[in-house]
Amino acid sequence: MACVSSSRRVCARAQEKLCQLLVVKNNAVRPLSSPSAGGTVVLSGGRYAPFAARKYSSQVSSSKGGYAPWLPSASAIFYNPDPGSPRHQLNGFLTLSRTISSARQFSTAFRAESEYSHNYSKSGSVVTSPKYSCNKPCTNTTHHSCIRTYSSVHTQQPAGPVREIQVDPYLLLEDDLKYIYDDIRKLLLQASSQMELKTISSYYFDGQGKALRPMVVMLMARAVNYHMNKESGNLLERQRQIAIFAEMVHSASLVHDDVIDNSDFRRGKPSVNVLFNHKRVTMAGDYILAIASIIIAGLKNDDVTIILCQILTDLVQGEFMQLGSKETENERFAHYLTKTYRKTASLIANTLKGAAVLAGAEESLSELAFQYGRNIGLAFQLVDDLLDFVSSAEQMGKPTAADLKLGLATAPVLFACEKFPELNPMIMRRFQEPGDVERAFELVHKSHGLEQTRFLARKHCIEAIRLAQEMADSPYQKALCVVSDLVINRMK
Repeated sequence: MACVSSSRRVCARAQEKLCQLLVVKNNAVRPLSSPSAGGTVVLSGGRYAPFAARKYSSQVSSSKGGYAPWLPSASAIFYNPDPGSPRHQLNGFLTLSRTISSARQFSTAFRAESEYSHNYSKSGSVVTSPKYSCNKPCTNTTHHSCIRTYSSVHTQQPAGPVREIQVDPYLLLEDDLKYIYDDIRKLLLQASSQMELKTISSYYFDGQGKALRPMVVMLMARAVNYHMNKESGNLLERQRQIAIFAEMVHSASLVHDDVIDNSDFRRGKPSVNVLFNHKRVTMAGDYILAIASIIIAGLKNDDVTIILCQILTDLVQGEFMQLGSKETENERFAHYLTKTYRKTASLIANTLKGAAVLAGAEESLSELAFQYGRNIGLAFQLVDDLLDFVSSAEQMGKPTAADLKLGLATAPVLFACEKFPELNPMIMRRFQEPGDVERAFELVHKSHGLEQTRFLARKHCIEAIRLAQEMADSPYQKALCVVSDLVINRMK
């Protein structure tokens, strides 16, 4: 009886802790039944079904004690109740869902102790997904649903649809992000009297982008601020300026890319180089970078200036690397990853580091911010390269197979070379002969290149989550974990 009583207390405390945890600003934590844009943190059951307790991975084990996060069973990987969904079709990829520590403690106690506690009743059998219902449900409507469906540890079958908990980073930062595009347009319009320059430079600041980079910068800034000062996670104005800088540099790189690649569409509308003279478009991209550089100067911090200027250096070097290739397969992949870091990940990594340095963070914390951004950036580009082969032009807002048509061998192609060596000469001639693009596209789909690319992207997302979980618990730290879900599961 003493053991049962103790079990009840453990479960009750864990449940109470979870309920307290779910009270977050502006209802940013809410049931998935009314989702908005953003990712999910799955507390239990649902898309990421729990694996039998006998198997854990040292790679993702918690440094704070307790059980490791969920390891999905083979049949529960990327589980989605809708069999026609893209996520269900991607079943078979490795999925590791990192859950917030309090939720993990709750669900661990729940699974282990519910059999012995009168607070919970169980239905189902060992060959079905058992359902646990709380006999003393929470009265607070902002708390979690007390009905949970779990996959059977005997059959390792995926659980049925359940209510999941969503932490929406964009909703959490709604006030911070609300006027970011307005502020950027204001900067561009005030600094020039040339109407055409104003029009071209502000073309991509119409609010139609994902705003991923400023969102992640602000999340990291608030998470770092809270980590250093538990009483406040307030955003510093200078940290917000770095978020604006990040979006401006990103958009300037899009302008230059559209000219270099002679693109036709971007974000579902004609690309800027289609509407305006190439020379003027190029100068407009330079103008955006110039205004972004003024932002750097306004920070009045030498260390941060050096960090952010490295982004501009990396962008140019990455673009030059994209114009070349390597003879051997090993050199090619190293070349590709370095190029990907410089063109995409450096911007996220260094802006996050800059935001941490502005807060007065120690070197270890600023390096953590850098590595988190590096992993998110690499994963983002890997998924982008993957989507070029699996998404429609309508979903992407730009033509598919665009990289092949530009002569670029991205991760799916490089992985496919292992099974189809005939791709190597195509890579060397940059897919310029008739039929090269179509044949390469076909071989990528026949190989495991897409699966391997997603596996590598997921590996970087897992590492990003591990880094985020080293920071002090806060809504912003948890939202940093959700960003990985946004990146790996995005469809455009």
